[in-house]
Amino acid sequence: MHTILLWVGFNVFILVLLIVDLMVFNRKPHEISIRESLVWSGIWIFISLLFNVGVFLWYGHEAALQFFTGYLIEKSLSVDNLFVFLLLFSYFKVPAKYQHKVLFWGIIGALIMRGGLISLGAVLVTRFHWILYLFGLFLVVTGIKMAFQDKEKEVHPERNIVVRFFKKIFPVTAGYHEEKFFVKTGGKRYGTLLFVVLIVIETTDLLFAVDSIPAIFAITQDSFIIYTSNVFAILGLRSLYFALAGMMDLFYYLRHGLSVVLVFVGLKMLLMGYVPIPIGLALGVVGAVLLIAIRASIIRSKRLKKKHTLSH
Repeated sequence: MHTILLWVGFNVFILVLLIVDLMVFNRKPHEISIRESLVWSGIWIFISLLFNVGVFLWYGHEAALQFFTGYLIEKSLSVDNLFVFLLLFSYFKVPAKYQHKVLFWGIIGALIMRGGLISLGAVLVTRFHWILYLFGLFLVVTGIKMAFQDKEKEVHPERNIVVRFFKKIFPVTAGYHEEKFFVKTGGKRYGTLLFVVLIVIETTDLLFAVDSIPAIFAITQDSFIIYTSNVFAILGLRSLYFALAGMMDLFYYLRHGLSVVLVFVGLKMLLMGYVPIPIGLALGVVGAVLLIAIRASIIRSKRLKKKHTLSH
């Protein structure tokens, strides 16, 4: 369905956007304000929706709905993952002005890893169609586990196997050296603590991808739609992180909503041969569940503020 030229063109387009972002608008390390974060988040969402219009014009109504549903699911799961990134930055005490660079290169790595996982998943689904049922079962179990998880995820970077291996083969400095990942001291090259943070972010995202990518296979098996919706879902994460860092209470029930979404798409995958669920209905269910979760979170936040005001 998709030519090599289309794949190459899309990736070149994304690469240009990232280069412009890093080299032009964020050339100097600085602390991202909430206003700047919201503006950039809006720009990335607009570009994503514009691409969705292109999918509609080129491939039709069904493909456009598949892209948007996949984008919505992956975006929501990514927002939940931002909570863990916040804990990681807090654990390592990363200065706010250096966090942008870590997130930028983290997203580059995420694009590469997710591309590989999606390609592997597409091959497996093509050769072994029954694996879709395993994906469905995995999503149902993941959704149920998420519903009973503690709100605060524990962070143990010191247990990260990749970090421990890196420290064995490469010397690491004790602190930060501005925004540098590597420094040279006394004729010897060292990795900085900032690079260790990047490793933790990358490996954490890989674990998230293993959870999230099967979800979109419940929506479509078109590898191009899966890949592009994933790419656009994570592209704006860097900007969104700085906007959400101070508003975590507004997403208190997001994990509960996501657990329902994962169980739903898992059941959709398990029942696809018996009770096929139209993509339009799936989009409506996903959107409604997420809106209810966010609305409930906002109501909770207002009640807590009112209670806090009355107590003082």
